[in-house]
Amino acid sequence: MKNELIYFATALMFFTRIPVPFTIPYSGEIMNKSQKYFSWIGFLVGVINAAILYFSTQLFNLEIGIVLMMIGSVLLTGAFHEDGFTDMCDSFGGGYGKEKILTIMKDSRVGAYGTIGIILLFVLKFFSIQALGTVDLWKTLTIVILAHTVSRFISGTMIYTHQYVTDIDVSKSKPLANKPLDGMALVIGFISVLISFALIPDWRLIGAFALAYLGKICMGWYFKKHIGGYTGDCLGAVQQVCEVLFYLGTMIVWKFI
Repeated sequence: MKNELIYFATALMFFTRIPVPFTIPYSGEIMNKSQKYFSWIGFLVGVINAAILYFSTQLFNLEIGIVLMMIGSVLLTGAFHEDGFTDMCDSFGGGYGKEKILTIMKDSRVGAYGTIGIILLFVLKFFSIQALGTVDLWKTLTIVILAHTVSRFISGTMIYTHQYVTDIDVSKSKPLANKPLDGMALVIGFISVLISFALIPDWRLIGAFALAYLGKICMGWYFKKHIGGYTGDCLGAVQQVCEVLFYLGTMIVWKFI
């Protein structure tokens, strides 16, 4: 149990700015074993985001509530996944060939592709949540929890389905869980997804999950074609895209099914 607490705390420190009230050891093995709790961190982040959205809408309106929620999410996570998305946009947009793409990806500066990409992503995320919230705010709060949980689970499956690409400059590499564990780790992660779905038992949302996973498949194919696998920034990009795809998928199934 102590080891599991360490693994969870490692994932919490890695993906959020939430302080852990005790010192924990660190090693590559601990980082890898923490991957089973990635989606659980997504569940926690989703709950906090939903709470911000709810209380903000009580004070202001839906639109301001969504903006405040997005600000809170960035502050909560340190824009960890958003940073990966911008790096992915810059590297694949401005680079040609594996070496050039990886070189740009490790550059801390944000270029035109990254700037345009993150703006469009935020705009799409805002209007998607606004459209859902206009229909049913309470269900939308649950969808926010689901989207954060599902997107982090799907992003984590990249570790099992694709090859990790070693960064060209190891000294600048971020710590990353990149080795697949046994099937039980996936089960532990998927339990958080099941709990999220239990909050809003709507079988149609399986379609939203499928669309998000299809996005991961397409991105994984693209990464493999151009660099042979994935990097940490690629995982962050998959999380962001799958989160938005889950919102869009929910809109589709609620409208047509």
